[in-house]
Amino acid sequence: MSAAGLLLRHLRPHRRAVARLALWSAVEALPMLVSGACIAAAIDKGFLAGRPWTGLGWLLLLGVAWVISAVATRRLYPWLGRIVEPSRDTLVEEVVSACLSRALAAERAATGAGAAQVTEHVEAVRQLLSTLLRNMRQVLASGVAAVVGLAVLSPVIAVVVLACVVPALAGFALVLRLLFRRYRRVLLTTERIAEQAEPAVSGIRDLVAQGAERRAAADIGAAVREQADALRAFARARVLRLPVLTLGVHVPILGLLALAPWLITSGRLGVGDIAGGVVYLSSGLQPAVQFVINAGSTLLVSLAVVLDRLAQVCAVPQPAPPPPGKRPAGTGIELDEVTFAYAEHADPVLRELTLSIPPHRHLAVVGPSGIGKSTLAALLAGLATPQCGRILLGGVPLDQVDRNWLRRTVALIPQEAYVFAGTVRENLCYLRPDAGHRALTEAVHAVGAQELVADLGGYEAPIAAGGDRLSPGQRQLLALARVYLSEAEVVVLDEATCHLDPAAEEQAEHAFARRPGTVVVIAHRISSARRAERILVLDGTSAALGDHAGLLVGNGLYARLAGHWGAGSRAVG
Repeated sequence: MSAAGLLLRHLRPHRRAVARLALWSAVEALPMLVSGACIAAAIDKGFLAGRPWTGLGWLLLLGVAWVISAVATRRLYPWLGRIVEPSRDTLVEEVVSACLSRALAAERAATGAGAAQVTEHVEAVRQLLSTLLRNMRQVLASGVAAVVGLAVLSPVIAVVVLACVVPALAGFALVLRLLFRRYRRVLLTTERIAEQAEPAVSGIRDLVAQGAERRAAADIGAAVREQADALRAFARARVLRLPVLTLGVHVPILGLLALAPWLITSGRLGVGDIAGGVVYLSSGLQPAVQFVINAGSTLLVSLAVVLDRLAQVCAVPQPAPPPPGKRPAGTGIELDEVTFAYAEHADPVLRELTLSIPPHRHLAVVGPSGIGKSTLAALLAGLATPQCGRILLGGVPLDQVDRNWLRRTVALIPQEAYVFAGTVRENLCYLRPDAGHRALTEAVHAVGAQELVADLGGYEAPIAAGGDRLSPGQRQLLALARVYLSEAEVVVLDEATCHLDPAAEEQAEHAFARRPGTVVVIAHRISSARRAERILVLDGTSAALGDHAGLLVGNGLYARLAGHWGAGSRAVG
């Protein structure tokens, strides 16, 4: 798919608006079409002929053209809005759908820096397209009108001017190809910086814990230096505009002025014709050529490169349908010598971890900050894949489990809970849309969210995207109630209660302990660990499993953590 093809596909549904915009743009350019001719007539047939009123009449005619142009300018802007904004919306939909399709197909690298990065490209397309339609539309319409008017006024002048402008535009087309290639490299290096920085920022605790800060800084620094080289190369290429500008902008008017004495004395043109030609050149053709060259080297190149990148993202190959996954008969979890690292040469966050979680058990996971507790949560939920070892759910390897069944069966609540734009009911019933009012109310009361629902205005109260007006604790309560209401049989709470007070946390964890199914809690208070049937202690090299009393005696790390928590501090996972 080409960049032009992608843009045309999203503009095609708005053909009527494009046609109206072009029509009013042509009317808007009316003064430029008649300006040179009116001025030439006013001079030669009016003032120089001793008929001043005739000259004023021609100038009045030009004034009427400007009034008509002002009306056209007012009428065309609504059509501009009907092109840009709907096209942006459909382009966002296609880009996000393509990113999700690639992510599901495990092609993360093909999406650049992910959906967030490419949707920024879509916003850039909107701004660039809007700027071009506002400015280049007007300037180009005036330029075309100036050429037509000049050809009617004096074919001789038109030939002289086009002999300079046409080669200049042809040369600029060659410069554009070079600019396109170099700016495309700038864009790709920008994406590469985001790709390098995103995992480093999101996994900063693990980087610090493993002492890999310098390696991460070196990788990101190399990407930044590559971008700087690309920007310098692009800047050098833009210098090639100068000879093109000289030939297409300055030489035509200098040539006309140089030939003016000969044209007048030979009787080929009058003084008015020369003045009209200068008007067409200075007010119409020169600004158009200058805008095309200057803005074309920035706006057009940027638009073409961004659209080309989006076209690559949207060109999602149709994958062969995956074989149907398996649906395990049970929900017991087995980890068999699982090793996971965030980079090929990084030290593993989890190393040869073997663990068994029978169905309907309550397990707490504790350990120092950055030791891999959240990583374990992502592995259990199937959001990360170990480099070595295997994870089984109900005796079936996790990568062979039916994905839809897995998402219904295993639920992960992260530390930063997310709420959706919609009503309170829609947020709570998101994982179980068919839930009745009684089940919804039971879930809300079970996790202690009834006061929150009342404060928000009831189940039909609206919530903004992201829950901007909600505190982190309120968002966690909504997420807890949502998962409690769901049909998930395995629930992983990755510090999902860290923003709640101890009493609210206790109520929520007791609710999930009583709820049928398996509960894995990434603990951040000693009370969370004490409530669990079993406790897993991670120390970076090994793992210990036991109950609270046994680990206090037999595991020094757990004893230190328990004492640290008991003193009023908390471990951050």
